[in-house]
Amino acid sequence: MLQFLKALQSSMLVKVAGLFFLMLLLCIPLAEIDSINRGRGESQREAAQELADTYAGPQTMVGPLLLVPYVERWIEPLRDAQGKVIGQEPRSKEMAHVVFPDKLHIEGSMTPQERYRGIFKIPFYTLNATLSGGFAAFDPTAVAHSESDSKIEFKAPFVAFNVSDLRGLDGSPALVMGGEALRFKQRVPGIADNAWFADGIHAPVAGATLAAWEAHAPVSFEMKLGLVGQDTLAIAPIAEDTTAHLTSPWAHPSFGGRFLAAQRNVTPQGFDAHWRVSSLVTSAREQVRAGLSGRGVANDTTAAAVSSASRRSLGTLQTFDVSLAQPINVYSMSTRAGKYGMLFIGLVLMAAFMFELFRKLRLHPVQYGLIGLSIALFFLLLLALSEKFAFWMAYAGAAGASVALLAVYFSALLIFGMLATLMLVTRKVDWYALSRRNAPVAQGA
Repeated sequence: MLQFLKALQSSMLVKVAGLFFLMLLLCIPLAEIDSINRGRGESQREAAQELADTYAGPQTMVGPLLLVPYVERWIEPLRDAQGKVIGQEPRSKEMAHVVFPDKLHIEGSMTPQERYRGIFKIPFYTLNATLSGGFAAFDPTAVAHSESDSKIEFKAPFVAFNVSDLRGLDGSPALVMGGEALRFKQRVPGIADNAWFADGIHAPVAGATLAAWEAHAPVSFEMKLGLVGQDTLAIAPIAEDTTAHLTSPWAHPSFGGRFLAAQRNVTPQGFDAHWRVSSLVTSAREQVRAGLSGRGVANDTTAAAVSSASRRSLGTLQTFDVSLAQPINVYSMSTRAGKYGMLFIGLVLMAAFMFELFRKLRLHPVQYGLIGLSIALFFLLLLALSEKFAFWMAYAGAAGASVALLAVYFSALLIFGMLATLMLVTRKVDWYALSRRNAPVAQGA
């Protein structure tokens, strides 16, 4: 029985099976390290969300456009319980008509900045832009009547502009329309319940601009805008012809949304991108109209229909986007590296097994386990270093530390093995005979 156990212990098949079992056990620390890595990635996303909640989030920009409030009046028959007409009752409802720009051009630069939440670095930008364009002459007949034989009374229009996070506005935008400087307000009477534009800013049209509008003349505008946002800027193409030109010293942009940049040039010094979107290829205008439809009645039951979902509809608009992407996400890179964990461990254990096989040195299973753990801890060390240094530096440092550890560990075995080999080879050597043979011969007289 003892001989069988010794034979089993020295069996190569058993040794290989044991190594495979050890690799399966080492999946446990690898899985724990991967869980830590994913947890840190989730903490990074939470840090970004906290900064979005306390400072500013990603921005979606809509406008400027004109909202024309109006009152539709009509006479409705008044009936008794039997349905007989017993009189007439005047009825009315307040609504708003949307007028989109004929042309809208956005010329802007995005200055990147980075903010920290704990150890996490989150990219932000400051947009300095000029929005210019014009509105065609107003056509009252374009406003559809919702009731037969009704009359429409138009009120003074106002400019509406919205971004998804108003906290990002750097001061009040400077708007000049038809040569008249207009002042933005947070709310204008009559649109308090106008879906998501109730959360925007509004500038009543007045003075010479209002006179030109009422005379059915086209009106031009120019608006200076400063805006802070996190990571992504999205612009809704609401004009008949929307063009944009954005530049930034950020060298790693990510272009997205419904419409990609028509021209873009990305260099280590930054990016330069142009967009041009026609109303023929986007439904952004219809989406804006849908967001306002039936929401303009301040004294009717439809006002209560405004929901939080409609106020979040900015996120569903068709847009063209640009994001200041991080060139390397250390947590995704660490996760990707960890996918090769079993391969690294298997190769190192195979090398140790070959060392044992050809050097005739017996390695204990505990020693194999320590070698495997040292490779598993490489990925934990990589994660820790990558949070402080560039990823390539972290990888080189973690790899160097692991190689040094294995070299020191194997060198002790190697020195012992070399010494043992030397002792076995030279055990029958007559060192005195070698000394006498190499002694100089005395010269005779």
